[in-house]
Amino acid sequence: MFNPSLHLQRHQFVVDFVMKNKPKKVADLGCGECGLLRQLKFRREIDLLVGVDINGAKLTRKKHGLAPLSTDYLQPSFNQLCVQLYQGSVTQKDARLRGFDLVTCIEVIEHLPLDDLDPFSAVVFGYMAPQTVIISTPNSEFNPLFPRMSGFRNSDHKFEWTRAEFQSWALKTCLEYSFKVEFTGVGEAPPGRDESVGFCSQIGVFHRLVGRDGHMSGDDANNRFPYTLLYSINYPSLHDNNIRQAALVSEVLYWAEKLKKEWLDKQAEKPEEESCAEDRVRAGGEHEGICWTSGDEQVCRTLHRHVSVPLHKLWTRCPKLGELTANLSNLSQIIMENPQIKMNQEGSAVILCNVEEEHEDEELCDLMDSGYVDAKSTEELWETDG
Repeated sequence: MFNPSLHLQRHQFVVDFVMKNKPKKVADLGCGECGLLRQLKFRREIDLLVGVDINGAKLTRKKHGLAPLSTDYLQPSFNQLCVQLYQGSVTQKDARLRGFDLVTCIEVIEHLPLDDLDPFSAVVFGYMAPQTVIISTPNSEFNPLFPRMSGFRNSDHKFEWTRAEFQSWALKTCLEYSFKVEFTGVGEAPPGRDESVGFCSQIGVFHRLVGRDGHMSGDDANNRFPYTLLYSINYPSLHDNNIRQAALVSEVLYWAEKLKKEWLDKQAEKPEEESCAEDRVRAGGEHEGICWTSGDEQVCRTLHRHVSVPLHKLWTRCPKLGELTANLSNLSQIIMENPQIKMNQEGSAVILCNVEEEHEDEELCDLMDSGYVDAKSTEELWETDG
Protein backbone atom coordinates (compact mmCIF):
# COMPACT_ATOMS: atom_id res chain seq x y z
CA MET A 1 0.00 0.00 0.00
CA PHE A 2 2.92 2.36 0.61
CA ASN A 3 5.71 3.72 -1.59
CA PRO A 4 8.28 3.99 -0.13
CA SER A 5 7.51 1.10 2.18
CA LEU A 6 6.26 1.94 5.65
CA HIS A 7 9.42 0.94 7.53
CA LEU A 8 11.51 3.14 5.20
CA GLN A 9 9.18 6.07 5.88
CA ARG A 10 9.62 5.58 9.63
CA HIS A 11 13.40 5.48 9.26
CA GLN A 12 13.39 8.54 7.00
CA PHE A 13 11.39 10.44 9.61
CA VAL A 14 14.23 9.88 12.09
CA VAL A 15 16.93 10.68 9.52
CA ASP A 16 15.20 13.96 8.66
CA PHE A 17 15.00 14.83 12.37
CA VAL A 18 18.72 14.14 12.77
CA MET A 19 19.61 16.24 9.73
CA LYS A 20 17.60 19.15 11.09
CA ASN A 21 18.52 18.98 14.79
CA LYS A 22 22.03 17.47 14.60
CA PRO A 23 22.13 15.40 17.80
CA LYS A 24 25.58 14.18 18.83
CA LYS A 25 24.54 11.09 20.82
CA VAL A 26 21.79 8.86 19.42
CA ALA A 27 20.43 5.54 20.72
CA ASP A 28 17.94 3.25 18.97
CA LEU A 29 16.10 0.98 21.42
CA GLY A 30 14.85 -2.30 19.99
CA CYS A 31 17.13 -1.81 16.98
CA GLY A 32 16.50 -5.37 15.72
CA GLU A 33 17.82 -5.66 12.15
CA CYS A 34 19.89 -2.46 12.62
CA GLY A 35 18.29 -0.93 9.52
CA LEU A 36 17.89 2.52 11.08
CA LEU A 37 21.42 2.42 12.48
CA ARG A 38 22.81 1.62 9.02
CA GLN A 39 21.24 4.84 7.73
CA LEU A 40 22.25 6.96 10.68
CA LYS A 41 25.92 5.96 10.48
CA PHE A 42 26.20 8.17 7.39
CA ARG A 43 25.03 11.20 9.37
CA ARG A 44 28.33 12.60 10.50
CA GLU A 45 26.61 14.98 12.89
CA ILE A 46 26.53 11.98 15.23
CA ASP A 47 29.51 11.18 17.46
CA LEU A 48 28.02 8.20 19.33
CA LEU A 49 25.49 5.84 17.75
CA VAL A 50 24.13 3.06 19.99
CA GLY A 51 21.74 0.20 19.31
CA VAL A 52 20.05 -1.87 22.03
CA ASP A 53 18.06 -5.06 21.52
CA ILE A 54 17.07 -8.07 23.60
CA ASN A 55 18.08 -10.45 20.80
CA GLY A 56 21.86 -10.74 21.03
CA ALA A 57 22.13 -13.36 18.28
CA LYS A 58 20.45 -11.02 15.79
CA LEU A 59 22.77 -8.16 16.73
CA THR A 60 25.79 -10.41 16.23
CA ARG A 61 24.59 -11.29 12.73
CA LYS A 62 23.86 -7.71 11.75
CA LYS A 63 26.83 -5.91 13.31
CA HIS A 64 29.02 -6.17 10.19
CA GLY A 65 26.68 -3.81 8.35
CA LEU A 66 27.72 -1.07 10.76
CA ALA A 67 31.46 -1.36 10.07
CA PRO A 68 33.29 1.49 8.28
CA LEU A 69 33.41 1.32 4.49
CA SER A 70 36.65 1.45 2.53
CA THR A 71 35.84 5.07 1.63
CA ASP A 72 35.80 5.93 5.35
CA TYR A 73 39.48 4.93 5.47
CA LEU A 74 40.41 6.50 2.13
CA GLN A 75 38.67 9.79 2.90
CA PRO A 76 38.40 10.13 6.69
CA SER A 77 36.53 13.10 8.12
CA PHE A 78 37.03 15.18 11.26
CA ASN A 79 34.00 13.54 12.86
CA GLN A 80 34.62 10.98 15.59
CA LEU A 81 31.87 8.41 15.12
CA CYS A 82 31.67 5.46 17.51
CA VAL A 83 29.06 2.73 16.91
CA GLN A 84 28.08 0.35 19.72
CA LEU A 85 25.60 -2.52 20.04
CA TYR A 86 24.29 -3.73 23.40
CA GLN A 87 22.17 -6.72 24.31
CA GLY A 88 19.65 -5.64 26.90
CA SER A 89 16.04 -4.85 27.70
CA VAL A 90 14.36 -1.45 27.39
CA THR A 91 13.01 -2.00 30.90
CA GLN A 92 16.54 -2.18 32.38
CA LYS A 93 18.55 0.81 33.57
CA ASP A 94 22.10 1.07 32.22
CA ALA A 95 24.21 4.11 33.06
CA ARG A 96 25.92 4.07 29.64
CA LEU A 97 22.61 5.09 28.03
CA ARG A 98 22.11 8.23 30.11
CA GLY A 99 22.34 11.76 28.79
CA PHE A 100 21.75 11.13 25.07
CA ASP A 101 20.51 13.83 22.74
CA LEU A 102 18.08 11.51 20.96
CA VAL A 103 16.55 8.12 21.82
CA THR A 104 14.36 6.37 19.24
CA CYS A 105 11.94 3.53 19.83
CA ILE A 106 10.48 2.58 16.46
CA GLU A 107 7.62 0.05 16.51
CA VAL A 108 8.78 -1.44 19.81
CA ILE A 109 6.38 -0.61 22.65
CA GLU A 110 3.56 -2.73 21.15
CA HIS A 111 5.81 -5.78 21.70
CA LEU A 112 5.93 -5.11 25.46
CA PRO A 113 3.45 -6.58 27.91
CA LEU A 114 1.19 -3.85 29.27
CA ASP A 115 2.71 -4.40 32.71
CA ASP A 116 6.11 -3.35 31.28
CA LEU A 117 4.96 0.05 30.02
CA ASP A 118 5.48 1.77 33.35
CA PRO A 119 9.03 0.36 33.79
CA PHE A 120 9.72 1.31 30.15
CA SER A 121 8.66 4.90 30.79
CA ALA A 122 10.67 5.05 34.00
CA VAL A 123 13.81 3.87 32.19
CA VAL A 124 13.54 5.93 28.99
CA PHE A 125 12.02 9.17 30.28
CA GLY A 126 13.08 9.09 33.90
CA TYR A 127 16.47 7.37 33.96
CA MET A 128 17.97 7.89 30.49
CA ALA A 129 16.48 11.40 30.39
CA PRO A 130 17.46 12.24 26.77
CA GLN A 131 16.77 15.61 25.21
CA THR A 132 14.35 14.03 22.70
CA VAL A 133 12.51 10.70 22.42
CA ILE A 134 10.85 9.54 19.18
CA ILE A 135 8.33 6.71 19.58
CA SER A 136 6.31 5.13 16.78
CA THR A 137 3.60 2.49 17.15
CA PRO A 138 0.82 1.07 14.95
CA ASN A 139 -2.44 3.00 14.73
CA SER A 140 -5.18 0.42 15.16
CA GLU A 141 -7.75 2.71 13.51
CA PHE A 142 -5.92 2.18 10.22
CA ASN A 143 -6.18 -1.64 10.38
CA PRO A 144 -9.60 -1.97 8.65
CA LEU A 145 -7.98 -0.55 5.49
CA PHE A 146 -5.79 -3.65 5.20
CA PRO A 147 -7.62 -6.33 3.15
CA ARG A 148 -8.26 -9.70 4.79
CA MET A 149 -6.70 -8.60 8.08
CA SER A 150 -7.96 -9.72 11.46
CA GLY A 151 -6.40 -9.17 14.85
CA PHE A 152 -3.07 -7.42 15.26
CA ARG A 153 -0.57 -6.66 12.48
CA ASN A 154 2.04 -8.93 14.03
CA SER A 155 1.56 -12.07 16.09
CA ASP A 156 4.04 -10.76 18.69
CA HIS A 157 2.11 -7.52 19.31
CA LYS A 158 0.68 -7.37 22.81
CA PHE A 159 -1.58 -4.41 21.99
CA GLU A 160 -2.26 -1.86 19.26
CA TRP A 161 -3.52 1.57 20.27
CA THR A 162 -5.96 3.99 18.74
CA ARG A 163 -4.79 7.58 18.38
CA ALA A 164 -6.67 8.56 21.52
CA GLU A 165 -5.08 5.74 23.54
CA PHE A 166 -1.56 6.58 22.38
CA GLN A 167 -2.07 10.27 23.08
CA SER A 168 -3.47 9.55 26.52
CA TRP A 169 -0.43 7.46 27.46
CA ALA A 170 1.97 10.02 25.97
CA LEU A 171 0.46 12.98 27.82
CA LYS A 172 0.44 11.05 31.11
CA THR A 173 4.15 10.23 30.57
CA CYS A 174 4.96 13.87 29.83
CA LEU A 175 3.25 15.01 33.01
CA GLU A 176 5.14 12.48 35.13
CA TYR A 177 8.62 13.01 33.64
CA SER A 178 8.56 16.67 32.56
CA PHE A 179 8.36 16.32 28.78
CA LYS A 180 6.19 17.84 26.09
CA VAL A 181 5.03 15.94 23.00
CA GLU A 182 4.11 16.54 19.35
CA PHE A 183 1.98 13.99 17.48
CA THR A 184 2.45 13.08 13.83
CA GLY A 185 2.92 9.92 11.78
CA VAL A 186 3.85 8.26 8.48
CA GLY A 187 1.86 6.17 6.04
CA GLU A 188 -0.97 8.30 4.76
CA ALA A 189 -4.48 6.91 4.28
CA PRO A 190 -6.19 6.96 0.87
CA PRO A 191 -7.72 10.31 -0.16
CA GLY A 192 -10.90 11.01 1.77
CA ARG A 193 -10.04 8.62 4.62
CA ASP A 194 -7.01 10.38 6.15
CA GLU A 195 -8.96 12.40 8.75
CA SER A 196 -11.08 9.50 9.88
CA VAL A 197 -8.25 6.98 10.43
CA GLY A 198 -5.04 9.04 10.65
CA PHE A 199 -1.56 7.73 9.81
CA CYS A 200 -0.77 4.03 9.59
CA SER A 201 2.11 4.50 12.08
CA GLN A 202 1.52 7.14 14.73
CA ILE A 203 4.55 8.99 16.07
CA GLY A 204 5.17 10.97 19.23
CA VAL A 205 8.15 13.33 19.40
CA PHE A 206 8.88 14.02 23.09
CA HIS A 207 11.07 16.95 24.16
CA ARG A 208 12.47 17.20 27.67
CA LEU A 209 11.53 20.47 29.34
CA VAL A 210 14.41 22.87 29.96
CA GLY A 211 16.04 22.52 33.36
CA ARG A 212 14.47 19.14 34.12
CA ASP A 213 16.84 16.23 34.78
CA GLY A 214 16.27 12.54 35.21
CA HIS A 215 14.70 11.14 38.37
CA MET A 216 17.36 9.16 40.26
CA SER A 217 19.90 9.31 43.05
CA GLY A 218 23.63 9.57 42.36
CA ASP A 219 24.31 5.90 43.04
CA ASP A 220 21.33 4.84 40.95
CA ALA A 221 22.57 6.93 38.04
CA ASN A 222 26.16 5.73 37.82
CA ASN A 223 26.41 2.15 39.03
CA ARG A 224 24.14 0.18 36.71
CA PHE A 225 25.67 -1.73 33.78
CA PRO A 226 23.41 -4.74 33.01
CA TYR A 227 23.71 -4.46 29.22
CA THR A 228 26.23 -6.65 27.40
CA LEU A 229 28.44 -4.86 24.89
CA LEU A 230 28.50 -6.98 21.73
CA TYR A 231 30.12 -4.62 19.26
CA SER A 232 32.06 -1.37 19.29
CA ILE A 233 33.86 0.32 16.41
CA ASN A 234 35.54 3.72 16.11
CA TYR A 235 35.44 5.16 12.62
CA PRO A 236 38.68 6.60 11.21
CA SER A 237 38.90 10.28 12.10
CA LEU A 238 41.27 13.12 11.22
CA HIS A 239 41.41 13.88 14.94
CA ASP A 240 43.68 10.83 15.13
CA ASN A 241 47.20 12.17 14.54
CA ASN A 242 48.37 9.12 12.57
CA ILE A 243 45.32 9.18 10.30
CA ARG A 244 45.65 12.93 9.78
CA GLN A 245 49.31 12.63 8.79
CA ALA A 246 48.53 9.76 6.40
CA ALA A 247 45.80 11.86 4.78
CA LEU A 248 48.16 14.83 4.56
CA VAL A 249 50.86 12.78 2.84
CA SER A 250 48.32 11.35 0.44
CA GLU A 251 47.04 14.82 -0.51
CA VAL A 252 50.55 16.22 -0.97
CA LEU A 253 51.69 13.34 -3.19
CA TYR A 254 48.48 13.38 -5.25
CA TRP A 255 48.53 17.10 -5.96
CA ALA A 256 52.30 17.23 -6.48
CA GLU A 257 52.04 14.48 -9.11
CA LYS A 258 49.04 16.22 -10.68
CA LEU A 259 50.87 19.55 -10.97
CA LYS A 260 53.99 17.81 -12.25
CA LYS A 261 52.03 16.07 -15.01
CA GLU A 262 50.27 19.27 -16.03
CA TRP A 263 53.62 21.05 -16.20
CA LEU A 264 55.32 18.24 -18.13
CA ASP A 265 52.49 18.20 -20.64
CA LYS A 266 52.94 21.93 -21.11
CA GLN A 267 56.69 21.53 -21.54
CA ALA A 268 56.20 18.79 -24.10
CA GLU A 269 54.32 21.23 -26.33
CA LYS A 270 57.43 23.49 -26.57
CA PRO A 271 60.25 22.95 -29.10
CA GLU A 272 63.22 21.18 -27.50
CA GLU A 273 65.62 24.06 -28.17
CA GLU A 274 63.21 26.44 -26.43
CA SER A 275 63.07 24.16 -23.39
CA CYS A 276 66.88 24.10 -23.18
CA ALA A 277 67.33 27.83 -23.73
CA GLU A 278 67.59 28.54 -20.01
CA ASP A 279 69.14 26.63 -17.16
CA ARG A 280 66.02 27.05 -15.11
CA VAL A 281 62.92 26.12 -17.09
CA ARG A 282 59.71 27.55 -15.66
CA ALA A 283 56.06 27.73 -16.63
CA GLY A 284 53.93 30.79 -16.02
CA GLY A 285 50.48 31.10 -14.48
CA GLU A 286 49.32 28.42 -12.08
CA HIS A 287 52.46 26.36 -12.74
CA GLU A 288 54.93 29.17 -12.00
CA GLY A 289 57.81 27.93 -9.88
CA ILE A 290 57.65 24.30 -11.05
CA CYS A 291 60.97 23.39 -12.63
CA TRP A 292 63.49 20.70 -13.49
CA THR A 293 66.13 19.96 -10.92
CA SER A 294 69.12 17.67 -10.51
CA GLY A 295 70.28 17.90 -6.95
CA ASP A 296 71.00 21.59 -6.43
CA GLU A 297 71.65 22.28 -10.15
CA GLN A 298 69.00 23.31 -12.67
CA VAL A 299 69.85 21.55 -15.92
CA CYS A 300 68.68 21.16 -19.54
CA ARG A 301 66.03 18.68 -20.72
CA THR A 302 68.61 16.07 -21.78
CA LEU A 303 69.81 15.67 -18.18
CA HIS A 304 66.52 16.17 -16.34
CA ARG A 305 65.87 13.66 -13.58
CA HIS A 306 63.52 15.36 -11.09
CA VAL A 307 60.79 17.97 -10.93
CA SER A 308 60.51 20.53 -8.14
CA VAL A 309 56.97 21.51 -7.06
CA PRO A 310 56.82 24.47 -4.62
CA LEU A 311 54.76 23.97 -1.48
CA HIS A 312 52.98 27.28 -1.93
CA LYS A 313 51.59 25.95 -5.24
CA LEU A 314 50.29 22.85 -3.49
CA TRP A 315 48.77 25.01 -0.76
CA THR A 316 46.98 27.14 -3.36
CA ARG A 317 45.68 24.26 -5.48
CA CYS A 318 44.61 21.92 -2.67
CA PRO A 319 42.18 23.54 -0.18
CA LYS A 320 42.16 20.42 1.99
CA LEU A 321 45.78 21.07 3.02
CA GLY A 322 44.53 24.17 4.82
CA GLU A 323 42.06 22.01 6.74
CA LEU A 324 44.74 19.50 7.72
CA THR A 325 47.48 21.98 8.72
CA ALA A 326 47.39 25.39 10.33
CA ASN A 327 49.73 27.12 7.88
CA LEU A 328 52.37 26.60 5.18
CA SER A 329 55.21 26.49 7.69
CA ASN A 330 53.47 23.74 9.63
CA LEU A 331 52.91 21.79 6.41
CA SER A 332 56.61 22.00 5.56
CA GLN A 333 57.66 20.82 9.02
CA ILE A 334 55.30 17.83 8.98
CA ILE A 335 56.15 16.47 5.54
CA MET A 336 59.92 17.02 5.94
CA GLU A 337 59.78 14.44 8.73
CA ASN A 338 57.96 11.93 6.50
CA PRO A 339 60.18 9.47 4.59
CA GLN A 340 57.58 9.07 1.81
CA ILE A 341 58.11 12.64 0.59
CA LYS A 342 61.40 14.04 -0.76
CA MET A 343 61.95 17.75 -0.12
CA ASN A 344 64.59 20.27 -1.15
CA GLN A 345 67.03 21.45 1.49
CA GLU A 346 65.03 24.58 2.26
CA GLY A 347 61.84 22.58 2.79
CA SER A 348 60.01 24.79 0.33
CA ALA A 349 59.37 22.30 -2.50
CA VAL A 350 58.52 18.65 -3.09
CA ILE A 351 60.96 16.79 -5.36
CA LEU A 352 59.44 14.19 -7.68
CA CYS A 353 61.07 11.71 -10.04
CA ASN A 354 60.47 12.05 -13.76
CA VAL A 355 58.71 8.70 -14.17
CA GLU A 356 59.48 8.20 -17.87
CA GLU A 357 63.22 8.70 -17.40
CA GLU A 358 63.14 6.61 -14.25
CA HIS A 359 61.70 3.78 -16.33
CA GLU A 360 64.44 4.29 -18.93
CA ASP A 361 67.07 3.96 -16.20
CA GLU A 362 65.37 0.80 -14.92
CA GLU A 363 65.40 -0.69 -18.44
CA LEU A 364 69.13 0.08 -18.77
CA CYS A 365 69.81 -1.59 -15.42
CA ASP A 366 67.83 -4.65 -16.56
CA LEU A 367 69.95 -4.86 -19.72
CA MET A 368 73.15 -4.63 -17.71
CA ASP A 369 71.96 -7.32 -15.32
CA SER A 370 71.16 -9.58 -18.26
CA GLY A 371 74.72 -9.33 -19.63
CA TYR A 372 73.52 -7.89 -22.94
CA VAL A 373 75.45 -4.63 -22.51
CA ASP A 374 78.70 -6.45 -21.67
CA ALA A 375 78.28 -8.69 -24.68
CA LYS A 376 77.63 -5.69 -26.92
CA SER A 377 80.76 -3.95 -25.62
CA THR A 378 82.86 -7.09 -26.30
CA GLU A 379 81.63 -7.28 -29.88
CA GLU A 380 82.56 -3.64 -30.44
CA LEU A 381 86.02 -4.28 -28.97
CA TRP A 382 86.66 -7.22 -31.37
CA GLU A 383 85.51 -5.10 -34.31
CA THR A 384 87.96 -2.35 -33.29
CA ASP A 385 90.89 -4.77 -32.93
CA GLY A 386 90.07 -6.25 -36.31
